[in-house]
Amino acid sequence: MARKKISTTVYITPEQNERLKLLHERTKVPVAVYIREGIDLVLDQHQDELPGQMSWRKISSISGTSVSSRTSITARARSPIGSSR
Repeated sequence: MARKKISTTVYITPEQNERLKLLHERTKVPVAVYIREGIDLVLDQHQDELPGQMSWRKISSISGTSVSSRTSITARARSPIGSSR
């Protein structure tokens, strides 16, 4: 089932319009799909600026830990108290 979409107006340059139309002609993918994909890319790129859970990348940059040390911290947190490694 397709997700509900909200109608909005977006102003693009004539060059962007021409390139999107050319892309549509070659791929038969609607221009709106490319615009939504572009919006998703921007939202992903600015994820740390949006409210909600912090990403592991942001937590790592704040705490100074790396991915591998973060994994070991998580593993230690899940292990029973008193267990040895």
